[in-house]
Amino acid sequence: MDIRNIAIIAHVDHGKTTLVDVLLRQSGSFRENQQVAERAMDSGELERERGITILAKPTSVEWKGTRINIVDTPGHADFGGEVERILSMVDGVLLLVDAAEGAMPQTKFVTAKALKLGLRPIVVVNKVDKPEQRAYEVQDEVFDLFSALDANDQQLDFPTLFASAKNGWAAAEPEGPRDNMDVIFETILSHVPAPTIDEDSPFSMLAVTLESDPFLGRILTGRVATGIAKPNTTVKVLNREGKLVEQGRISKLLAFRGLERVPADEVRSGDLVAIAGLTKATVADTLCDPQIETPLHAQPVDPPTLAMTFSVNDSPLAGTEGTKVTSRMIRDRLFSEAEGNVALRVTEAENKDAFEVAGRGELQLGVLIEQMRREGFELTISRPRVLIHEDPESGQKTEPLEEVTVDVDEEYSGIVVEALSLRKGQMKEMRPSGGGKVRLIFHVPSRGMIGYYGEFLTETRGTGIMARVFHDYVPHVGLLPGRRNGVLVSNAAGATVAYGLAGLEGRGPLFIGSGVKVYTGMIIGEHSRAGDLEVNPMKSKQLTNVRASGTDEAVRLTPPRRMSLEQSIAYIENDELVEVTPKNIRLRKRYLDPHERKRNARAEKA
Repeated sequence: MDIRNIAIIAHVDHGKTTLVDVLLRQSGSFRENQQVAERAMDSGELERERGITILAKPTSVEWKGTRINIVDTPGHADFGGEVERILSMVDGVLLLVDAAEGAMPQTKFVTAKALKLGLRPIVVVNKVDKPEQRAYEVQDEVFDLFSALDANDQQLDFPTLFASAKNGWAAAEPEGPRDNMDVIFETILSHVPAPTIDEDSPFSMLAVTLESDPFLGRILTGRVATGIAKPNTTVKVLNREGKLVEQGRISKLLAFRGLERVPADEVRSGDLVAIAGLTKATVADTLCDPQIETPLHAQPVDPPTLAMTFSVNDSPLAGTEGTKVTSRMIRDRLFSEAEGNVALRVTEAENKDAFEVAGRGELQLGVLIEQMRREGFELTISRPRVLIHEDPESGQKTEPLEEVTVDVDEEYSGIVVEALSLRKGQMKEMRPSGGGKVRLIFHVPSRGMIGYYGEFLTETRGTGIMARVFHDYVPHVGLLPGRRNGVLVSNAAGATVAYGLAGLEGRGPLFIGSGVKVYTGMIIGEHSRAGDLEVNPMKSKQLTNVRASGTDEAVRLTPPRRMSLEQSIAYIENDELVEVTPKNIRLRKRYLDPHERKRNARAEKA
């Protein structure tokens, strides 16, 4: 059977996963009356909640006797480690661009990787049913982007299709015909080359993704480069340097058919497959016949730019809400995550109770923490810090710089420019982007972007769109302004009382309501001024035997300011931590005892 392997790449929220759903439906992978979840490809709980794709997933459809393997890839730069490896499995890319927003930085990041590998793109301008669509302008923008990324003549001669994935149609012109997606299938068959098939050589395959299954153990997915694989055959595993990792037997071969993974009796060169049965093999390793000595070429992965410290929860409330609280459990979980996710790097601290986890960005690490807390872990998390590099030749310190693209209504552009300038950002471009919006492009140090997203949404009343992508390493830019306000710190342990909290409302916004357990050193609100303030949220009314009418009216508290996990991590300073449990997210001081806090503050100044 003829095969085509293709990846779908796009900026987050441009309709990738919806498009795959429609292609599956129209190719007959689902029955007409079959109940399928919306965005069937986003199978993870967090993916559904956040409406984003975190893991790359292959699927396959059959069209006129050809099997088309489609890989849906993540759109966020934080999960870029996934994208780079997936591109080595495919022979073409379907680049999806929003007809109103145009080519966004995330599109640029993945497209640059695809063009560098020599893949030929098919451009699909999606959402052309939007009233503010500018389909032809966007097509020109994509051409300019390709030429800026040094695309060759073949790549610049790309076919463009116009579609509305939500309404289930695609056509060669924005006006129609609006019947179905057949034109996408036809273009894939005519434009994407078939994989190079070599069935006579011994079996070899590069492992691209890794997952663990409770029944089958480690499952490695990749594309068969040469030869034929069958269950129960012996294979050996070579790492990128060509050293032997292990020798084992294929216990099960799983082929992708629609959304299902089905057992296969054999898979041939060019097809995508998942292999079970090996115990040590990991991503970027070569699985091959015992007679092969040289590994297949694996793409190097961009280094992590941000690190956080994960440590054991040592607060007075530790162990009351989670089931996994020991450093050994945290260690095992983090190291198993790092095995499959090559964009993560985990190192153990000297005291064995803390682990430094380095990744691509706040979202990637935030997703990992959220997954762990749902599994029953209790953790304390430090403030994120950017990884500073030292140039080996000059000895100069360099730090990561990001390209930040912002689309905002004109009235908010001044606030955004001011905020990013304070964070040592340099504006590179400012132009109207249609619909009364302005597109601003900045180069900002990654350090300056920590915690800015929540502030950005508040300042633009939730209407702004921001996208970030790693740009380069630059010389260290010096000190950046931190949080201007101090915090309200509890000086006692117990359950908060409405009367006590009412007396504190004048000091600044509170993060908790009444009847909440607190402990000494826990942060309960933000001080309206600079400097921390120690307060007693358990203060109750003194009872006397004199009662007057109107003195005992019910206390009415302002609703507390609730912060999400990402907001909490971005909010804290270096002397503070986030305590994460399955039921609560609390902010606390690193040193709970006030005397110890003062001693450490003095020592740091000295």
